[in-house]
Amino acid sequence: MQGAYCAVCGEGLHIPIRLDAGGSSNDDARCLLCQRVDPPFERAVAYGSYEGELRDLIHLLKFQQVRPAAKILGRMLAETIAGLEQVMPVGKIAVVPVPLYAGKRAQRGFNQAEMITRAALKRISRPERFDLCTGVLLRRRETGSQIGLTRHQRRENLRGAFAVGDATQIQKRDVLLIDDVLTTGTTASECARVLLRAGAARVWVATAARTLKIFDVIALPEIAAEEDWDEGPEGTDRRLRDHRPQDHRPQDQRPQDQRPQDQRPQDHCPEDQRVAGHG
Repeated sequence: MQGAYCAVCGEGLHIPIRLDAGGSSNDDARCLLCQRVDPPFERAVAYGSYEGELRDLIHLLKFQQVRPAAKILGRMLAETIAGLEQVMPVGKIAVVPVPLYAGKRAQRGFNQAEMITRAALKRISRPERFDLCTGVLLRRRETGSQIGLTRHQRRENLRGAFAVGDATQIQKRDVLLIDDVLTTGTTASECARVLLRAGAARVWVATAARTLKIFDVIALPEIAAEEDWDEGPEGTDRRLRDHRPQDHRPQDQRPQDQRPQDQRPQDHCPEDQRVAGHG
């Protein structure tokens, strides 16, 4: 993907740098949520934005069972994994596709995340480094559609939905979690928590696509970082409004819209010469 993105969760950013409290910048740009508190995964990356032809490809695979689309998505995912591999630690990586509930898998005939993963691992330059572990993460119940739910509602909808079946395959190992699309990151976060509780050393996330919600990158004051990463931008925006820095400049040096009403320049245009609607 082109543009500026959060170095942790991959969210889009307005500004391609992160400003710390001292006003200095660094290359580790982070969105507001990841500045507040680290998510349970190390980093989430995606090949592209969930729109246009990429979205059409995913829909062909998931909803129309056009299986050749998985090969194209797998090639895209392989490129994404190759970039992520450069920052992952040495050693063999356990690759875990996000599972479907048994009933949904039987209805669809396949798990699209697993199918894309298999296609991607065939194209990776060092396939011996990646160990596909399909029976590790289990989906214990059907969660229903997440469309239209807030981040908090998504978290509640997924609570207790995942479990680890065979923890021996991931204990003390880095895990690469694979899915077709990352939206709010709630599914990836819940899976990462379950894997970490089962003994995984770290969890990394790679997807073929992700939805983007552009955030500003600003210097963030010390605010309630202990709150859950999945709360979402609404709570962040509310607290940022409460922590805006005070303008200590003299009133006559402030922007006009910040001066007291009686100190703003007066409009000297006579009432009878004003354009209708602009008076």
